Amino acid sequence: MRERIVLHLGELPLHGMGMQSTTWWGTLAFMLIEGTGFALAIAVYLYLMSLATTWPINAPPPDLLPGTLVTLILLVSLVPNILISRWAAQQDLRKVRIALVFMSIFGITPLIVRIFEFPALRISWDTNAYGSAIWLLLGLHTTHIITDLADTLVLAALMFTSHGQNRRRFGDVQDNAMYWNFVVVAWLPIYGCIYWLARL
Repeated sequence: MRERIVLHLGELPLHGMGMQSTTWWGTLAFMLIEGTGFALAIAVYLYLMSLATTWPINAPPPDLLPGTLVTLILLVSLVPNILISRWAAQQDLRKVRIALVFMSIFGITPLIVRIFEFPALRISWDTNAYGSAIWLLLGLHTTHIITDLADTLVLAALMFTSHGQNRRRFGDVQDNAMYWNFVVVAWLPIYGCIYWLARL
């Protein structure tokens, strides 16, 4: 007579973290889609540059200061972002709360600088193909900073309430940190295109 095996699933967690979470996979898929969008926008920029007799077209190269300042802010933000991911994995609520406040500040700060970055491009979006291309690149990236900032602010609000005790929220914090890494890394080739290819 065969023995019946009974599985007890009551001890399994309700939500996974990292690759065990469907949210993690959704975030990864979103980053792949958005990364493709950035790659296509950069390809348009490079294609237009290859066709132009002079580049930039009828404009001086953008002022380096605002774009470089945004780059430095984003690079520095990686330190607390890496820490918040580790602390979320450890489910250290106090440290995660503090880090979310810092990451909210790091989300707001580049947006403030970006207010000055658009005029520093020294060309309007509708002047010519060059202006349209660099405004598209900068606008796309700005949208991603705003998106992640909104997610960070919501997570911060949740972690300072009773929702912070929910294990699933720590996974959400890790996913948000992964997305911020994408926002920072995606900016580097955009920064190179806008600010340095225009100076070749």
